[in-house]
Amino acid sequence: MNVFYNRDGIGDVLLVSLKPIDPEKRTFERKGDVVRIFDETTNETAGYNIFNISQYDAVIGTGTVEANDELVGVINDLLVKNGFTEKIEADFSPKFVVGYVKEKQKHPNADKLSVCQVDVGTEVLQIVCGAPNVEAGQKVVVAKIGAVMPSGLVIKEAELRGVPSYGMVCSARELQLPNASQEKGILVLPDEYEVGQPFIK
Repeated sequence: MNVFYNRDGIGDVLLVSLKPIDPEKRTFERKGDVVRIFDETTNETAGYNIFNISQYDAVIGTGTVEANDELVGVINDLLVKNGFTEKIEADFSPKFVVGYVKEKQKHPNADKLSVCQVDVGTEVLQIVCGAPNVEAGQKVVVAKIGAVMPSGLVIKEAELRGVPSYGMVCSARELQLPNASQEKGILVLPDEYEVGQPFIK
């Protein structure tokens, strides 16, 4: 879930993005001040545009708005007030965590890719990684599904050369850490990091 507000740039509209959908299948439904954006084939909701948000006494910052349980409650109240019955459910668990590379295997269809099994504390994720220095036994930074990279890239479930991948093992440069190496390769963490703990710059 990503939320954005910029009154000077786009007007008094709160933009709520839930999931990407095919632009060719995107359609809209408006009730009152709320526009629901959804896939006309699957009826999955991609997001909402809430107009005149300031009239609802919602305290919203400018730019990317921090999503939390309180904001989800405000948005759900506004959906009901404007005639929608659907409610937003959001996962606010940490999206950047310390992972442990349990296994690394060569990708069957790509010489420069590896298929890794990465323990993130609550589960083991299969992640296809292109870093030349990834090895079993390393502690690494994992961007889980739903993570938003500093570049704005949203991490999604993907299939790389026919192999499913459920996250990304990050480099220092991708995380925009100070003094990050410009060489290709993931960030390998010291042993004192605990598997599953949130990774904070």
